[in-house]
This record gives sequence, structure tokens and C-alpha cells, in this order.
Amino acid sequence: MSPPVNRILAVLAFLLATALTPLATPAVAQRAEGQPIDRVVAVVNQEAITERELKSRVAIIEQQIRDQGRAPPPQSELTRQILEDMILARARAQYAKEVGISPTEADIDRALADVAQQNRTSVQQMREKLAEQGVAMPAFREQLAGDIIGLRLREREATSKVTISEAEVDAQLAKRGGTVSNEYEIAQILLRLAPNPDPAEVQAKTELAQKLSKRVAEGDDFSALAREYSDSPEATQGGSLGLRSADRLPELFVNAVSRLQPGQVAPVVRSPAGLHLLNLIDKRSQAPQTSSVEQTHVRHILLPAATPAAAEEATRRLVEFRRNIQSGAESFESIARQFSIDGSAAKGGDLGWLYPGDTVPDFERAMKDLTVGGISDPVRTQFGVHLIEVLERKGADNSPEQMRAAARQALREQKADEAYDQWLREIRDRAYVEYRLEQP
Repeated sequence: MSPPVNRILAVLAFLLATALTPLATPAVAQRAEGQPIDRVVAVVNQEAITERELKSRVAIIEQQIRDQGRAPPPQSELTRQILEDMILARARAQYAKEVGISPTEADIDRALADVAQQNRTSVQQMREKLAEQGVAMPAFREQLAGDIIGLRLREREATSKVTISEAEVDAQLAKRGGTVSNEYEIAQILLRLAPNPDPAEVQAKTELAQKLSKRVAEGDDFSALAREYSDSPEATQGGSLGLRSADRLPELFVNAVSRLQPGQVAPVVRSPAGLHLLNLIDKRSQAPQTSSVEQTHVRHILLPAATPAAAEEATRRLVEFRRNIQSGAESFESIARQFSIDGSAAKGGDLGWLYPGDTVPDFERAMKDLTVGGISDPVRTQFGVHLIEVLERKGADNSPEQMRAAARQALREQKADEAYDQWLREIRDRAYVEYRLEQP
């Protein structure tokens, strides 16, 4: 199972806001005629991050913060945090390249359209606004490619490896109690600790956390402190995790803030990641969902893509299959029976009726975008390359079966968040990083 489409789009928007670096390898700093040398500010596993890249990213984030009606932090603090984000994302992108994860131009086009839609504008209007801010569209597309890579790595390295027992689902349903659930908007300052920290490190970070807590109590802005001190990916956005239901947050966080009023800060809590200072921004009660959910009847053709060459060949063949199906030369069902490697091949590729969250993110996004009777372009997932056709759609009430599925999905998301954060820490710890940024 995987996150529903709206969750994936929300993650995409969040990653866009945090401005993670693209997959594309930056040009080596060199002297162009009439232009100054583009200095190297950091090296990640022998790959350079240049001053021009860093300044461009800082400018984007500063503008995003102003657009939200907030004053940016001192540029030196923002630069430090964004450089750390870029280092992490560069290490992540290098790993993605090693394992063959690379979004297509069509993937990036869809992401571009999604972001424009979320901002209630057209792609052209977004191009013009970016140009006004000095952001070139090729650079923005590269940034989106990095965001897509992050989503795919999360699925590969975290979500797909999470297991949920029936006992955990039972406990989750019992916790909900079928009455009212809570949603929390929390901001955090994370002070990371090494996997096996020595007492001196723990003491120093604890003292810092207590100092920051005192500063907040005395009136300092939590979001500004988060941008300056937090080691979390959300730091450039003031540490906000967004509005999430209780079952989408670590239980440690829920326990810490459940008795707080908005605006209050919880005592420092410790997790395997480090020390957390949590600020409750908002809290809402949410009645149990009784509205209908949409089910989709879908079928697909799956071809193997174990290597980049195999993926390229699978894509070529599926494009040809799609052309033949649309022309009427062959039927979807007959091609699926002959060529699909999925267990559904015997049924003509029919996967039956799917709830949101029943498939992996890229498959679900493509399925969601199709009209009834529509056939997708080739879609790459961890299982191979798919050609997808939507046969029907209908609404379905929240049955006991669906409630269990929703509880299982919420648990999967919670565990995946924690697993992915741990995986990112490991990727960062393994990377060789050389800093060359001049400190003010």
C-alpha cells in the first residue's frame, strides 16, 4: 500500500517549499568570459555545490517566506540551513542515480502541472512569476526532478519495507474509539544526536534545547529559532510539520502536545533522531469520516525494468502497445494476457476495484489523472513499467473493511515517515562532505 494521491501531492508541495536540490549534476565551477568564477561552497562525495546554486536557492526560499507574510531570518542563518538541505539532497540524488531512479520529462511535466494547480494558477503564469523572481524554468524543472526522486526513494527505502500486523490495526482502531480524533499542527526544533552519542554531546544538546525553550517562553519567535537551530528538513519553513491527524504523527509527539493549548511549547522529548522541542500551533477535533470514498476499477500491463536498459525497452514496447490499443488493432486484455508479468495477466490485467492507498504512489497518481476509458503513458514504479487503463469509478461507504484499511494506511504512513527520516540520516552520515563556504 502507499499514500493516497492527495498525500503525495502534499509531500511534493512540501518538498518544493523546502527546495531540495535536483538530481542533475552541477557544472564544475569555471570562469566564463566576462563573468566571475563560480566558487565551490561544498563538496559531497566529490560532487560540487557552487556558490551560484546556493545563492539561487537562498533567493527562492527568501521569496517564499515573504510570500507567506513572514520576515526571512538573517541571510547567514538561512544560507547555513539551506546548504545543509542541499548537501543531504545531493547525497540522496547520488544514491538515486546508483539505483537507477530517474524521472522522465513526462513525470516532471505532470509535477509542474500539479504545482501550478495547487497554487491556483496556470503553468504559463507560474513561469512568468518565476522569471520575475529570477528563477529559470530549467532550474525549476531540475528542482522538481529532485522532489520526485525523494518521493520514489521514500517508497523504495521506507514505505515498501514497512509491515503492519493485524494486532497493530486492532490497537489503532481501539485508540480511535470510533468517536472524535484530533489533528495537530506542530512545529519542531530538532537537535540531532549521533546513533550512540556520548554523554557530553547529550548534555550539550540538552542545555541548548532548554536555552531555546526559555527563549520561546520569553517571547522569541519559534519559527525563527527553528530556521537557525533545527536540524530537521522543515527548518527553512520554521519547523512546521503541517496539519496532521494524530495517527499521522509519532506517538511521542502526540503525547507531548495533547494537553497543550495552541502557542504552548512542550518539554523537550528525545527520540532516536535526537532532542525535539515541539510547539503546538493549532489543534482541531475531527469527527469520524462517514463520507464516501472513490474506488477505481483498473487494469494494467506490467513489463520488467530491472536495469535502465530494460526500463527503456519496456517503455518503448508499452508506447507501441498503447498505440495499437487506441487504433483498435489489438485489445488491452489480449496484450496483457500475452506480455504482462503481473499475476493479473491471466485476467487480462484486471486489478479489480481499488481504494485510495492500495497502490504505489506513481501508479496511483497516473490512475487518478485518467478519465474513465483513458490509457496512461508508461509509468515506472519499483515493480517495473506499467500501462494503466481506468475502466470504472464509483463511490463506496466507509465499511468496517475500509476502516481497517484506513487504519492500516495511517500506521504505514507513520512508520514510513520515521523509517525514511532514519534512512536519510544514514545517507548523510555516510557521505563525505567538505565545506568551503566562507563564514561571515
